Amino acid sequence: MIEPDRRSAIYQLHLAGTPQGEIARQFHVSDRTVRTIIRQQGAVPQTVRKDKIEIDADLLRRLYQQCGGWVQRVHEKLVEEEGIEVSYSTLTRLVRELELGKVRNARCDRVPDEPGVEMQHDTSVYKVKLSGKPTRVIASLLYLRYSKRRYLKFYRAFNRFAMKCFFHEALMFWGYSARQCVIDNTNLARLRGSGRLAVIVPEMAVFAGRYGFHFICHEIRHPNRKAGEERSFRTVETSFLPGRSFENLEDLNRQAFEWATVRMEHRPASKTRLIPAKAFEHECSYLTRLSAHLPAPYLSVKRDTDKYGYIPFEGNHYWIPGSRLETVKVLRYADRLKIYRQRTCIVEYPLPADGVKNARISPEGQPPPRYQPRHGKHGSRQEEQRLRALGPEAAAYVDYALQTLGVQRHRFLRELFALSRQVTPAVFVETVARALRYRVVQLETLRRIAWLCMSQGQQPLSYVDVDESFRQRPAYQEGFLTDEPDLSVYDETLGQDDAIDKPESEDHDG
Repeated sequence: MIEPDRRSAIYQLHLAGTPQGEIARQFHVSDRTVRTIIRQQGAVPQTVRKDKIEIDADLLRRLYQQCGGWVQRVHEKLVEEEGIEVSYSTLTRLVRELELGKVRNARCDRVPDEPGVEMQHDTSVYKVKLSGKPTRVIASLLYLRYSKRRYLKFYRAFNRFAMKCFFHEALMFWGYSARQCVIDNTNLARLRGSGRLAVIVPEMAVFAGRYGFHFICHEIRHPNRKAGEERSFRTVETSFLPGRSFENLEDLNRQAFEWATVRMEHRPASKTRLIPAKAFEHECSYLTRLSAHLPAPYLSVKRDTDKYGYIPFEGNHYWIPGSRLETVKVLRYADRLKIYRQRTCIVEYPLPADGVKNARISPEGQPPPRYQPRHGKHGSRQEEQRLRALGPEAAAYVDYALQTLGVQRHRFLRELFALSRQVTPAVFVETVARALRYRVVQLETLRRIAWLCMSQGQQPLSYVDVDESFRQRPAYQEGFLTDEPDLSVYDETLGQDDAIDKPESEDHDG
């Protein structure tokens, strides 16, 4: 096929009087091709394929709907019931031309910025260093489209209850709410469907109605419908997080609150030079004013007190005033707990700081309870400190073991400390040094190493040189994922040998 620009050049040269033979030699085409292009005036011919078999489009749409979109079944019905002999490839081409079963990507509508109409919400995951340790946090951000006002907060986990608490905190801080909130197709607020056909969870629809707004899901693959929200997360990534250090989650949220509600509200926008604080003053008359007495969202759970008067909740233990074993109702708010007994609030506790677990919490201003919780879990901090005090070899092994084990650290440290009390310090140090060299973290293997060290007396054990490149060998790569061999048959054989060697006991009179 000759390109359109070459066709146009050939025709223009013909109009300029250039002979057809010269044109053919210049463009390396035949004289017949030049004559055809001149006859077509340099335009590309529009060829339409004519099918030998005509299939009515309405019939094809009806059969496609009846067969649930399965083209193979449509082909069978056309051949067997309609008597139309059509190849499967031709049928699939016709289906594509009619765009049956294909969701067309419509263009996004440009919605004007109207005061008081819209706000946008979304979440984004970040890796933030808290006290120098990379931590996964979820950023939740609410954005007023007209005034460009933002409210930002970070969470360890973000669920439906956290979403309610965030909206309550942000909207009560502003004191106003827009009439609609654009979100993506998240299952935190969406029950089924997507986009304009999305059905909101009744619980979240009722919650939004209390604050005078309703949720709207944007169409799939149309995130530009909340472009202000997406741009705000980009600003968080490039303007807030770089160059800042955070001690804990509370410090992160304190700095995020100051950045979003003070610094960003008084900084002019890049193009329009709009200042969000001043734009919000103008938008207030169009927003829905919220009552200062709207109740905060909460979760209600029941807990039974143990025999020492404590209830467990979210990894901590809270003391309940009184002297009886009873069931209490716990109302969990965003920042505090309220504990009720027979519709009477008997005590209120602020939630502990992020990361605090296994704490025993009692009312302030009162002496601590005499007894400890029944199911309180003991940590391993003291065992870890004593193990590290045994020497640099023990400290290095503890560091390696904690990185390898993860959630099993407490039990391992307690049993490792018990092993250190069962042998001499010199034997224990030699045991952990050997275990670190061969990357051993199984306690049973550690005990065998300790027994071997004791059986050798004062003679040091020789180390076996291991070529670390064995992991790259094809034989290792082929078999390292196979199951471990079952050696229990050898245990049974040893048991039978012991029974044969053992003399029978004489248990008779005379």
